[in-house]
Amino acid sequence: MSEETPEAPEHSYESATARLDEIIQRLDSGDAQLRETLELCEEAKGLIEYCAGELAAVDQGLKELKLEDLASSLTGPGNGGSEPPVPEPAGPPEPEHEAPPPPDQPDVPF
Repeated sequence: MSEETPEAPEHSYESATARLDEIIQRLDSGDAQLRETLELCEEAKGLIEYCAGELAAVDQGLKELKLEDLASSLTGPGNGGSEPPVPEPAGPPEPEHEAPPPPDQPDVPF
């Protein structure tokens, strides 16, 4: 039983995008014959699918990292270790200026 899969090219993301640039240049040149154009388009499709998969995997990894960061920030440093004390509020904040009570009737000139 062979473990090679034709759909899983052995590329890095960077080499795949570099090859895509080469394919685009070849197609833009107008020098490719019909059969070569078809083959290049098929290769490009596979490379694009590969790159999309790589980007999706990186995106998922970033989301997991953000979730881990969020979880660690919620649990505090050391995951239950000695956490710094949270200062208690000294009471309600005092307003700088007390607002006058609202008038019974607004002062409207008309």
